[in-house]
Amino acid sequence: MSPIITAAKLFKQYPGVIAVDRIDLAIPKGICFGLLGPNGAGKTTTIEMLEGIQMQTSGTVLYKGEPLGARYREEVGIQFQHTALQEFLTVRETLELFERLYRRTLPIPELIELCSLADILERDTRKISGGQRQRLLLALALINDPELIFLDEPTTGLDPQARRNFWDLVNLVKSRDKTIVLTTHYMEEAYALCDEIAIMDKGRIVSQGTPAHLLSEHFGDVILQIPQSDAGSKLADFGLSAVQAGDMLEIRTNRLHQTLQQLLENGINLDRLRIRAWTLEDLFINVTGKKLNP
Repeated sequence: MSPIITAAKLFKQYPGVIAVDRIDLAIPKGICFGLLGPNGAGKTTTIEMLEGIQMQTSGTVLYKGEPLGARYREEVGIQFQHTALQEFLTVRETLELFERLYRRTLPIPELIELCSLADILERDTRKISGGQRQRLLLALALINDPELIFLDEPTTGLDPQARRNFWDLVNLVKSRDKTIVLTTHYMEEAYALCDEIAIMDKGRIVSQGTPAHLLSEHFGDVILQIPQSDAGSKLADFGLSAVQAGDMLEIRTNRLHQTLQQLLENGINLDRLRIRAWTLEDLFINVTGKKLNP
């Protein structure tokens, strides 16, 4: 599948600081692409260059093989992390206002249904909840029927239910053959939504691929979690190394059956044993050395 947007040797330097260090990206049409990174990694600067909001120091960004221009501005939608809405307008009036800014638009009734706005149309935008506001902002990002949509940490501050409702909307948008570029601080969100992710650190892409591929590439094993009170100091006595994680001990193993048998034979209580697979957060910490916090 040919990429809808590409970046080649993308480089951004501020006085005394290299924010983005000659990265290459090729985002295929019709996927949700996640860009992750700790604070200061360069992901916001990268996104802003892809959006055309700021210019790169060097390198190129191409949309459908062409430099960013008038066509790009007509065919891109952006949901910023923080957006100021015109006060004293209802949700319906806000949609109508933004509709007038574009030559090509989706019908407002279609947007209302797509983003589940019917129950708040006559409400002042100052009096809607966080989840309702994010649904409205998504509708505004989609109002010009864009081919490419940027979502910048769209669920920050939402409660878990509102976040999952928003995920359903994003998957519905993607099913309409739209391409989504997502930044997020929630690892479960990246895993649930993204077909491909890139992890940035210190201005460079340090790992990229599908979530499943990256996890299998970096980790070919599972983690056993045992309460420290059940294991005491016995693990080291028979050659098992463990890492402290709060009040739990974590054992990394690619031989699950043999490790469990070894624990039983040495009298370790397994009543409270947990077995978990590696997560994107484990991967993130492994490749950046940092934890990604909202």
